[in-house]
Amino acid sequence: MEGNNRSDIKSGLEVAIVLKEDQKSGFLTEGFVKDILTKSKFHPHGIKVRLETGEVGRVKKIIS
Repeated sequence: MEGNNRSDIKSGLEVAIVLKEDQKSGFLTEGFVKDILTKSKFHPHGIKVRLETGEVGRVKKIIS
């Protein structure tokens, strides 16, 4: 499942995000959602979240 809809993303969910510095390479970082940063219901590039590790990026894939 992709992470374009805010309603699909909850705190504690395991996701794969792309960090700002990895956007060109497309490298994904996996982790658990701590905070949802995007306020809109939908974003074409993925909802922006903060992981429990403090990393911030856009959700590309919902793992669980």
